[in-house]
Amino acid sequence: MSKKASGILIHPTSFFGPYGCGDLGDGAYKFVDWLKKAGQKILQVLPLGPTGFGDSPYQSFSAFAGTPYIISFDKLIEKGLLTKEDLKNYPKFEPKRVDYYGIYINNFKILKIAFENFKKQKETKEYKDFIKENSHWLDDYALFMAIKDSKNGASWDAWEEDLRLRKNLNNVSDEIKNSANFYKFIQFEFFEQWVALKKYAEKQGIEIVGDAPIFVSYDSADVWANQSLFYLDKNGKPEIVAGVPPDYFSATGQLWGNPHYKWAEMKKDDYAWWKKRIGHLLQFVDCVRVDHFRGFEAYWEVKYGEATAINGKWVKAPGMDFFKSLKKEYGDKLQDIVIAEDLGIITKEVNELKNTYKLPGMKIFEFAPFGKGKFTDDNGVEKDNTKHPYLPDNYEENCVAYPGTHDNDTLYGWFYALDSIKQKEVLDYLKITDKKDLNWAVIEKLLNSKAKWVVFTIQDVFGLPSDCRMNTPGTCGIHNWSWRITKEMLTDDIAEKLLKFTKKADRI
Repeated sequence: MSKKASGILIHPTSFFGPYGCGDLGDGAYKFVDWLKKAGQKILQVLPLGPTGFGDSPYQSFSAFAGTPYIISFDKLIEKGLLTKEDLKNYPKFEPKRVDYYGIYINNFKILKIAFENFKKQKETKEYKDFIKENSHWLDDYALFMAIKDSKNGASWDAWEEDLRLRKNLNNVSDEIKNSANFYKFIQFEFFEQWVALKKYAEKQGIEIVGDAPIFVSYDSADVWANQSLFYLDKNGKPEIVAGVPPDYFSATGQLWGNPHYKWAEMKKDDYAWWKKRIGHLLQFVDCVRVDHFRGFEAYWEVKYGEATAINGKWVKAPGMDFFKSLKKEYGDKLQDIVIAEDLGIITKEVNELKNTYKLPGMKIFEFAPFGKGKFTDDNGVEKDNTKHPYLPDNYEENCVAYPGTHDNDTLYGWFYALDSIKQKEVLDYLKITDKKDLNWAVIEKLLNSKAKWVVFTIQDVFGLPSDCRMNTPGTCGIHNWSWRITKEMLTDDIAEKLLKFTKKADRI
């Protein structure tokens, strides 16, 4: 991690803009400008992959590809691949929400127009280099998506055996081959636009923190193209799947359904697939938050077909050996490029793994207990609430502190869900009496903590209510992942206030 700093968590789909989804056009650059004005040094995003059913960025068709939804049409117009006339019938969408169905129907039509215009041009050296350098994942991903389209979006386990088990793939139709080239074109445009934004952010002194879900989606090019690396039966169906036992978010646990890795198989080539994945992601971001870090030490295994995650078991994973291999790859930089999402059921073994490689963990203000009482720490020792590690007064330096994450309610949503006694305990801890001061009191408290980095969801900087939260875990609601800012929200007043608190905390 670089020197003491703070920043904002916002997914690119939440940027403002004229189309149905936030994109890498003017809204993205204006947001970076606003970050700089507010004295922020970090832009944290969620996984950038293409999404399917449920629209979750944590269930992507690829761990390597970028989502087509955030490709800027305006940037394609600048390149001569689209005209304003091509967009004249594009629908007017609600600016405060992403309409995923609407953009699925409409955006691909526009991108296909751009592709047809692209095919009329001479291939550039940049395009040829991109195709060559990314062939290790791009060829499989593009073919996977092209076949999926030809099957009306059906999951790959429903394809006929030759395609499902990757026999005679050279015999696919010309139509599928052309469709695969379309998906390669999309990835090139995503790559160009994202790298341009990253370079712009670097010039403004802003680092980008990305996100790597530990598990990949079953219906993905990753699993389809690497079936020997996952616990699948002879027909390609999962044998065991991922989740977590009952926890803070759900009484029945969370059944994610991702297939588990065959870690012993991955070890044979020194975790080459993982190294390629991380190396690829680091082209787009400066640092990676590894989601569900504890899964590298032990993972919750559930038999495929179970209705909930209750009937599972913990299985040991090769975390120490895996990170030892990464350490050889990245040296001391490892602790600067990985953030361990160490939330949930954490054991001393998980902490040992994190601490051995000096990886910063996460601290969540909303998870802290307030008022009198006792808690039991990760080592089973009972302690007074005032010693709780999620209280800002107790933060260690090597951590990233958040009021809440994309999976938590907004600060005000969380606060108003507490009973009146708990609300008073929170206000007393913050030494304020007016609830209207809550979000800024928490922001100031975290900024003045020892935490090396502090990151706020943009909703908490704006002081927004519960209906603006990004995601509610364990649900598949229409509001998940869809919230957007508007241009009017990025006021100078809020930027100046955040700058004032950030300067006072010596994080500039």
